[in-house]
Amino acid sequence: MTWDHSDPTAVIVFLILGYLCGTIAFGLILTKLFGLGDLRSIGSGNIGATNVLRTGNKKVAAMTLLGDLLKATVPIWVAWKWGASAAAAAGFGAFLGHLFPVWLGFKGGKGVATYIGVLLGFAPIGVLVFAAAWLGMAKIFRYSSLAALTATLLVPVVYLIIGNSMAAALTAVLTVLVYLKHIPNIRRLLAGTESRIGSKG
Repeated sequence: MTWDHSDPTAVIVFLILGYLCGTIAFGLILTKLFGLGDLRSIGSGNIGATNVLRTGNKKVAAMTLLGDLLKATVPIWVAWKWGASAAAAAGFGAFLGHLFPVWLGFKGGKGVATYIGVLLGFAPIGVLVFAAAWLGMAKIFRYSSLAALTATLLVPVVYLIIGNSMAAALTAVLTVLVYLKHIPNIRRLLAGTESRIGSKG
């Protein structure tokens, strides 16, 4: 897949549309809807599914994960009608919206679920690569953050190897943003204080 000649107007429109979809804070909405309180005052304060899980409600955490994934996938699917560049813009916009939602003072999630949503909508083989890397690292080291960081690093490399330069470029940018959002986790990993999968807090 290579960059096409999508209508520049469509690219801009879907970048904005994707961003607006990305700003939907499913974690906040669902935890309030189910009477679990303000997610920002629970655990890490993050609005993603991992922190929702800290409420003890696996159902709401799963719903949050699905919502954060689909809010990238759906606008990408819609944008494909206008070309690959429009679809890429929709995915990038959704990812930015999740990380930096205007409604929450630009303080959003870390982007892992939305990253997967971009893969699903734009180049689905990346989901398999991500899943294999995440599961392998999680099983060996039991750090969710390390598994996610490894998976997001591997995905653009695989796209590049198979010749999908467009998906490689898009996911490389998303990976950099994921790493920036995970700086506190990286510091804790290096210090040996990062929480392991299954631990509380």
